[in-house]
Amino acid sequence: MEFSFSEEQEAVAEAASSVFNGSAGSERVAEIERTDDRFDADLWSALARSNLLGLAVPVEHGGSGLGLVEVCEVLEAQGRAVAPVPVWATLVLGAMPIASFGTPEQKARWLPGVATGEVCLSAALTEVGSSSRGNMVPSVQARLDAGVWRLDGVAHGVPQAHLASQIVVPVVAQGAPGAQGAQSSLAVMLVDPLAPGVTLERAVTTDRQVHPHLHLEGVQVPDGQVLVGPGEGENAVSWMLERARVGLCAMALGVCEEAVGRAASYLNERQQFGRPLSTFQGTMLRAADAYIDTEAIRVTLWDAAWRIDTARPAAEAVAAAKWWAAEAGQRVVHATQHLHGGMGADIEYPIHRYFLWGKQIELMLGAPSAELARLGAMLAKRIKESVA
Repeated sequence: MEFSFSEEQEAVAEAASSVFNGSAGSERVAEIERTDDRFDADLWSALARSNLLGLAVPVEHGGSGLGLVEVCEVLEAQGRAVAPVPVWATLVLGAMPIASFGTPEQKARWLPGVATGEVCLSAALTEVGSSSRGNMVPSVQARLDAGVWRLDGVAHGVPQAHLASQIVVPVVAQGAPGAQGAQSSLAVMLVDPLAPGVTLERAVTTDRQVHPHLHLEGVQVPDGQVLVGPGEGENAVSWMLERARVGLCAMALGVCEEAVGRAASYLNERQQFGRPLSTFQGTMLRAADAYIDTEAIRVTLWDAAWRIDTARPAAEAVAAAKWWAAEAGQRVVHATQHLHGGMGADIEYPIHRYFLWGKQIELMLGAPSAELARLGAMLAKRIKESVA
């Protein structure tokens, strides 16, 4: 892969760091965590003013027309600040699928508002993204009734759904023409959280963000709200999951980078027996291991993102990146919290927030064991096909 960033990409990274560093200090994050919505509206507006929310929005809809790499640079900066704003949910889970699969009307309706910060989006990917076997079977059922789709079911843990204007929902489309089995009848639909029959049940995650459960009872979805029809949904959901997982890896990288940096500063400042804690062999070795794990997350993340943006095969690279972000990421946040000693046990001290974010990312869309199983299945299939 190409490990160097273009001038434009470097400018995006610099702008993202500037916004988060200037608007998302530890005291501000703690203040937002005490609110009901857990949403920093001022920071969201600052990101919009810096043209960072329209990075992956096509130029004709008010965006920059860039790719996943640039969005991941913003997510990395968010991870360093552990800032409560729905960048991942809106840009990766919502805007990217609409930009890629949406009709001209759907794009024109939702994408300009994403770029200006007026529209938040999300997607219900938790169930379809958690299987180690790759059998993507959504929990939401859709049946065609007099030309109108009616949705029933529960989608758990939809990121920041309470802020979303639309939620991208994979469904099993019952009665779809030519569909044979759950996989072939997958479809993807846009659901209005305010529509009759839609209920959001508040749920707070490990990292103190709000990911409501989406309850659907006979919710009517007209043709104009169908994003991907039956027969094409499986490929579309796989496309969405690849980008969603890479986005999580970018946040994990930022979380781990900052956690390691904070641990290093703490160990240099604190002294025992007249010398800094950083000079003791035990602390040096543990900090070094955390640094190495962070660099492994970095390399696998950018490899996966680069492959996606350059239309190269990316499934194995994405699985490897997500495994490193989950397995190594949780090692890093555990180590950096422990290196803070008693301060690390204080849930009001900033390092504890990095532990919570690392743990949340570890389990989102596939825990380490599930990712390893998925990667093993892909490798076994490739080997079998090569000798056939």
